[in-house]
Amino acid sequence: METVVVTQRDALTRFGYALSDSTRTQVLLRLRAGAAYPSELAETIGVSRQALSNHLACLRGCGLVVAVPEGRRTRYELADRRIGHALGDLLGLVLAVDPACCVDSEDEGCC
Repeated sequence: METVVVTQRDALTRFGYALSDSTRTQVLLRLRAGAAYPSELAETIGVSRQALSNHLACLRGCGLVVAVPEGRRTRYELADRRIGHALGDLLGLVLAVDPACCVDSEDEGCC
């Protein structure tokens, strides 16, 4: 399999895309605590294994997680420990949200 190195800008774009979906965010946060198997992740997060498989493929494609074969099973983990540190930093953020700037904030189409 070919590995492609992306620029810092591209890496941030991929990270942002991954975090734009709540299921992918939950997967990354769970993997921050340590490696896990798909069945464990699906159960913990509360999604089907097929849905989880699609999200894991996306996260692998973004370069954020890696699949580690273990016999007949595959374990998933963060591709780089610094991803876990970045998630920790993001979790510590306090956002000053201005509801007037996003009148549709109750809807899915707005942040």
